[in-house]
Amino acid sequence: MTQKLWAEGLGTALLLIGVVGSGIMGEALAGGNAAIALLANAIATGCMLYVIITVLGPISGAHFNPAVTLAFWLRGDIATRPALGYGAAQVAGGILGVWATHLMFDLPILQSSTTLHRTGLAQWWSEGVATFGLLFVIFGGLRSRPEAVPTLVALYITGAYWFTASTSFANPAVTIARGFSDTFAGIYPGHVAAFVGVQLLTALIAHPILRRLLLIKG
Repeated sequence: MTQKLWAEGLGTALLLIGVVGSGIMGEALAGGNAAIALLANAIATGCMLYVIITVLGPISGAHFNPAVTLAFWLRGDIATRPALGYGAAQVAGGILGVWATHLMFDLPILQSSTTLHRTGLAQWWSEGVATFGLLFVIFGGLRSRPEAVPTLVALYITGAYWFTASTSFANPAVTIARGFSDTFAGIYPGHVAAFVGVQLLTALIAHPILRRLLLIKG
């Protein structure tokens, strides 16, 4: 179990390094072109997801996301205590990943985001769509082609950066951690709770739908 918790923490930290680091680099090099910055952010995040899911999946299952862990718990694939441990490791790892990124770019380590546009019905609905889609990809992939799940998740998130209004956080640990970064990838801390609530609620709603659609257990 200790090895699994370390894997979940490390994987989530690396995910946030990919998200926040590519956001900082993309914005710095894009010359004010937000589309180029977002493209760099999306590609780097997708690449990192493929790597960490492939490498750490055999150890912990590569959740790196409390909403995903909640979905596996609802299926009966993980017990309550390990699931809570996963969630804590994911959140802690995410925050440490943000701090490591700030240090790498010579920025103040402790920050609070001032990005204010990530709120409102459209953003919350977008997070619901993004989270449902992620769970569909994961569990659909596990049913049809388990070996392709790293690729499927990486491709989905890369695309979802562009086809969702919120740029597809779809992850409570990532959302919380990004509140600690006043950079391109940040989210105002006052808007974090609504995002997290929608993401977790979507996992609860998605479970019975995907169970019927994909004929999975749980």
